[in-house]
Amino acid sequence: MKKLLVVTGGGDCPGLNAVIRGIAKRAKKENDWEVYGSKEGFVGVWSEPTELLKLTKSKTAGIHVKGGTILKTTNRADPLHYPVKDEHGNIVIVDKTKELAERIKALGFDALINIGGDGSQKISKALFDHGLPVIGVPKTIDNDLSATDMTFGFQTAVQIATESFDRLVTTAESHSRVMIMEVMGRDAGWIALHTAIAGGAEICLIPEIPYDVKKLVKRINARYDNGRGFVNVVIAEGAKAQEGSIVARAGDEGSRHVRLGGVAYQLSQQLKDAGVTADIRETVLGHTQRGGTPVAFDRVLASVFGVKAFEMVLNGDFGQMVAFKNNDFVSVPLEEATRDYNKVGESNYLIQAAKGLGVSFGD
Repeated sequence: MKKLLVVTGGGDCPGLNAVIRGIAKRAKKENDWEVYGSKEGFVGVWSEPTELLKLTKSKTAGIHVKGGTILKTTNRADPLHYPVKDEHGNIVIVDKTKELAERIKALGFDALINIGGDGSQKISKALFDHGLPVIGVPKTIDNDLSATDMTFGFQTAVQIATESFDRLVTTAESHSRVMIMEVMGRDAGWIALHTAIAGGAEICLIPEIPYDVKKLVKRINARYDNGRGFVNVVIAEGAKAQEGSIVARAGDEGSRHVRLGGVAYQLSQQLKDAGVTADIRETVLGHTQRGGTPVAFDRVLASVFGVKAFEMVLNGDFGQMVAFKNNDFVSVPLEEATRDYNKVGESNYLIQAAKGLGVSFGD
């Protein structure tokens, strides 16, 4: 029997279980493959004894409707930047991808499907360069991988954010408030932009367009008459003022990512300092955007990604990542998959459409 290893790394994301199920169900149609999953990314491979889960029919039945991942996940233990203690007890960062590739081979695996975002696919490329047969599957709610038109989890995040925004609109109107809602997205403003258009926001602030606080004040004041009016703002966690920086703090030990979050409170203070007298309230959605049942679109996209990934294994198309391009499922080289970050361009049609709808970006 041939053995396939499946890994889910990085942040959790609606649709991960649908990918796992898609891989397992497609592999079941072949008579000579067994599929295993590594617990918590590659931690399960490193562990002694190993923590591997055989992805049988009973283990994967019905999981496509569940959020998260049955394999668990982690942002730590990146093999490209692995933290270890030196002889003096100091933490040093080393590249352990060669050792990891050799360990996976020694465990008898014939191929690896690595499900993850930009960082995970860079790991996929490194493992492939060390001779491990690897297929990548793109995963991120941020939709920030340029090699695919859409990543699963994004539509669910937008749906959750929009539903939350709709609720804030009614309380803003009732209390004549300025409501600021902060969404995820790291350095890309896709979630904020889609939510602003869907929810009818007056202001949308994204990382790609630094905002002018004075212009925001002017827009807010124009919405009020004798103290009555309301404004709803969507702000991406990576947004910043033209004269300012992102709100971030150090991430967990073993993770290279800084932890974003709190920009809604910074914006609130900036507006107050600039003279806004209206009552301002802040809401940070945080991890609610990552959890729960994936919407139908993400279940379909993730399921097909899973099937396609296993068929690429059968065809020997290693060193490639599954992608959704021009309404078709294709494969792209891992090097291409991680080459460019998918930011929102200022000339993007959604930006222009939002401005046509009267949305201010503070520029």
